[in-house]
Amino acid sequence: MTLTRPGIDPELRTLLADLPLSSELNPELLAQIRQLPSTPVDTLLERRAVERREVTIARPDGAQIPVSIFSPQRTDGFTAAPCVYWLHGGGMVMGDRFSQIDIPLEWLDRFGAVVVTVDYRLAPEATGTTLVDDCYHGLLWTAEHAAALGIDPARLIVAGISAGGGLAAGVTLMARDRGTPAIAAQVLICPMLDHRNTTTSSRQYSGEPGVWTREMNEFGWRSVLGDLQDADVPDYVSPGTAEDLSDLPPTYIDAGTAEVFRDEDVAYATRIWAAGGQAELHIWAGGFHGFDALFPRTRVSAAARRTRNKWLTRVLTSLDASERHAVGTSTAP
Repeated sequence: MTLTRPGIDPELRTLLADLPLSSELNPELLAQIRQLPSTPVDTLLERRAVERREVTIARPDGAQIPVSIFSPQRTDGFTAAPCVYWLHGGGMVMGDRFSQIDIPLEWLDRFGAVVVTVDYRLAPEATGTTLVDDCYHGLLWTAEHAAALGIDPARLIVAGISAGGGLAAGVTLMARDRGTPAIAAQVLICPMLDHRNTTTSSRQYSGEPGVWTREMNEFGWRSVLGDLQDADVPDYVSPGTAEDLSDLPPTYIDAGTAEVFRDEDVAYATRIWAAGGQAELHIWAGGFHGFDALFPRTRVSAAARRTRNKWLTRVLTSLDASERHAVGTSTAP
């Protein structure tokens, strides 16, 4: 039975009608999607004063993980910049490090941030903790090379969208538990957080074509987890199951009212508050999954991006003030 559901914003609904939507995802369709061209990142860089660097990180198991670094062109008097460590979306089964890259590149423009984006391995070829481990090792590499990359290690922000949002949450939990690296904030955009797929919003967006449906979500999680039972799923892979959400950095979470992940995202923010943490939560009326990534110029999308940018401005301003206070109050040994 199809439940009643919040409607899609009229402006978004008109644009959505032109997309080739499906209700399910399967290996054959996934293979077709993976053949589509990557985001034309060179086009996005043409109008920006950006230095680009490509590196490959070796994992302990021998895998080679591509990483791209985009930095503002340095000028005289250059000071270390904030860093956005970006994790792309794609249900853990598709996409690459350039997917949705326009979002963090906007932060490069606004804040002079260095953007580091990683090609973590995808399911079903990679399973279990492999994806989040790839992301964590990329983050460690970034922190270890902060000086060479022109990054201020005190302003390291982990951010991601959809599956990348879930991986960002997992990486942040992992960094907290292992004591390194220090993460100043996390930005979770419509994050994929909970493999159980049992919320009201999950059941509402089932059985009809959409950008990301309950059936697609089941396919994505099954690709990552295989036959693992609920009790055996690591919290770093499915952060919504983590019992302890204490001692996390300031967190921004947003989603739409008309999407599968709405309720698990609300629950995650609620549990951060219950653990004494700070989370800012925005649920945008009429937004479907990834609405502001697909159609950034609509009114609700522009509002979502503007609100996210204002939060980041406040966080970075607070970090700058803390650094100035620390310098001003330090004493010589």
